[in-house]
Amino acid sequence: MNCIKIFLLLCVSSCFGQQIVISSVDAGGATTFANNVRLVYSIGENTNREVSNGFHISEGFISARFKITLNPIVFLQGSLVNPETPGLMNDALRFNNYIPTTSPYPDNATVNASVFSVTGNNAIVDWVWVELRQENDNTNIIAATSALLQRDGDIVALDGSSALQLNAPPGNHYVVIKHRNHLGVMSSNPIALSRNATTIVNFTDSGFSTFGTNAQIQLPSTATALWAGNVNGDTVVQYSGTNPDLPNILAAVLNDSGNFLNFPTYTINGYNIHDVNMDGKTQYTGTEPDSPLILQNVLTHPGNFLNFSTYQIQEQLPEN
Repeated sequence: MNCIKIFLLLCVSSCFGQQIVISSVDAGGATTFANNVRLVYSIGENTNREVSNGFHISEGFISARFKITLNPIVFLQGSLVNPETPGLMNDALRFNNYIPTTSPYPDNATVNASVFSVTGNNAIVDWVWVELRQENDNTNIIAATSALLQRDGDIVALDGSSALQLNAPPGNHYVVIKHRNHLGVMSSNPIALSRNATTIVNFTDSGFSTFGTNAQIQLPSTATALWAGNVNGDTVVQYSGTNPDLPNILAAVLNDSGNFLNFPTYTINGYNIHDVNMDGKTQYTGTEPDSPLILQNVLTHPGNFLNFSTYQIQEQLPEN
């Protein structure tokens, strides 16, 4: 068996059965192939290229990709409206086959549809977005990924059951959870994370310290959940005022192609950002409207001393 040989002061400690020989050195670097192995190198800079076995080729050594493992736990307020089982979020989107197999978040991650066949406590409620931020700069995102949220609050990997892993070096990191129509939340302090130990980060625990003030809603059960109602894609929940969420629900209902008579009581069925209570039905007024939850949140927010309907619930993340 031949060992990989990488010149330009590169050293590889494992044998793979292929050989790479760079026959010339050109200013700036180049790309070379040998036996189905591709190496991209640059002169005067670190070489860093992933090969098929998950290792990196770099100056002087080969090391495994950095990963950390964690078990974030979070509740979505919308999925806790009239819960079928106390303490568990509703999974109406999954039950009605509305959750897409492609993530609504920037990485466009995909899953096998079979992950949505699981029922019970571990049934999938929706997609979420998880970020790790730098210990010394909580506005700097060092890793992020789509993940799946179970009814009991566990955030898991894309197979629907495994612990979540992110490509980041072990160490202290801020943990952020975001959802498409809820306000995001972040740990108030960096949390020690490693690859070999799964660290629980429980945002549902009212004793868990989060960044900012009233970053989550306090539930009657004493647990906490992300604020529902951010349907217009900004970082604020507002019933009426300068940039309210309510008109977006009305516009979605009135402009739906199936609402021929423009009834505000019309129901849009499916996976929709305007579906505040996440029951798979978007309705402005009627038997199961989404708008009252926004008004309730605004009027009862601990910071809204005068009960103004124009009060803004601000997302408590440091970039805001």
